Amino acid sequence: MFLAARSEFSRARIAVTITFILNGIAVGSFISRIPDFKSTLHLSNSVLGNSLFFSSIGVLTALGPAGRQAAKRGSSPVVLASTLSLAIALPFMGLLINLPFLWFSFFIFGFTLASQDVSMNAHAVTLEQKAKRRMMSVFHGMWSLGSLIGGGIGGTMAQLHVKPIFHLLAVSAIIFVLGLLLRPLFLPAEVDQHVWTSGKKSRRPRTFWILGLLGMFAAIGEGSAGDWGGVLARDTFHVSPFLATIPYVLFATAMVLGRFSGDYLAHRFGVMKILSVSGIFGGIGLAIGILIGNIWGEILGWLLLGIGVSVVIPLMFSAAGELAIKKFPGVISPAEAVAMVSGITYFGFVFGPPMMGIVADQITLRWAMLIPAVLAIFFSFGSRFTIKE
Repeated sequence: MFLAARSEFSRARIAVTITFILNGIAVGSFISRIPDFKSTLHLSNSVLGNSLFFSSIGVLTALGPAGRQAAKRGSSPVVLASTLSLAIALPFMGLLINLPFLWFSFFIFGFTLASQDVSMNAHAVTLEQKAKRRMMSVFHGMWSLGSLIGGGIGGTMAQLHVKPIFHLLAVSAIIFVLGLLLRPLFLPAEVDQHVWTSGKKSRRPRTFWILGLLGMFAAIGEGSAGDWGGVLARDTFHVSPFLATIPYVLFATAMVLGRFSGDYLAHRFGVMKILSVSGIFGGIGLAIGILIGNIWGEILGWLLLGIGVSVVIPLMFSAAGELAIKKFPGVISPAEAVAMVSGITYFGFVFGPPMMGIVADQITLRWAMLIPAVLAIFFSFGSRFTIKE
C-alpha cells in the first residue's frame, strides 16, 4: 500500500511539474512575440500597454471562478480543462487581424492562463500535503524553466521571421497533446474537493496585507522585465529580434537558478536576510543597467534583476504560512494566508506592465524601467520590518 501511494505521488509530481513547465512555455512564447504584435499593428507604447491590460483583465476575471471550480470539482479536472483551453486560446493572438481582436485574444489568453495557474497551484498544494514534502519552490522553478524555453524558441522564431500565428500554433499543439497525456497522472479529483459555504469572514491581520504589497513590488519588476524587455531592446537600442530576446532569456535563467536554490538559502541564512539582499541586489543592478543605456546594460540589468526577484514570491508565500502558524493561530489558516498574499501579489503582474506603457510615453521606456528598480529596494527594506526571525 505504501509503494502504491508513493507511485501515485510520483506520477502526480511529474504531471504537476510538466504542467508548470507548459504554463511557463505559454508565457515565454507570448512575451517573445510582443514586439511583433506591436510592430505588425503599429502600436505606440501606451496603446500596447493598454492592450496588455486586457490580458490582465482576463487574469483577474479568471481567479475567482477558477478557485471555486477547483474547490467544487477538485483541482485535477480544472487543470485538464484549463490546459486544453489555453492551447486553444494561444493561436488567436497570432492572427493579428486588428486592434479590437488583439484585445479579445489577450483577454482569453489571460483568462485561460490564470485558470491553469490557479488550478495547478491548488493541485501542487494538495500534493505537498498528501506527500508531506515541500515542493512548491521547485515547481515554480520549473515554471521559470518553461518560460525560458518558450522565450528562447520564440526569439528564434522571430529571428527567422516565422509569423506569430505559425509559432503559436506549434506551441498550442504541444500543450494540447501533453495535456491529454497527463490526465491520468494527476491525483483523483475527490482528494481536494470542498463544499463552498458563504460565512462571515474574519478580519485579516495587517501583516499579510504588507507581505502582499511587498510581493506586488517584486511582481511589478518581474512582469515589466518580461513584457517590456524586448520592446526596449528593439525600439530604443535598435537590436535584432534575436538579440532583443537575450535580456529576457537571461532574466528567466536567473529566475530558474534562484528558485531552485531559494529553499536552501532561506534555510541557511533566514528568509529576512535573503529578501533584504535580493531587493538591494536586484534594484541597484537594474538601475545600473538602465544607466549604462545600451543593450549590454539591459542584459546586465535584467540578469541582476532576475537574480534579485527570483526568490521573493515563493519566500513571501512561505513566510505568510509560517506567520499564520506561529503568530496568528486560530485567526487565519496557512492556506488562507498564502492565498491572501498571492492575491495581492498578483496585482503587480496585472497592473504593472500596462502602467509601464503609460509612464513610458511620458518619460521614455528606458527611464520608466527605473520604477521596478526603486520598488525592489522598497521591498528589501520593507521585509526587514515585516519578517522577524
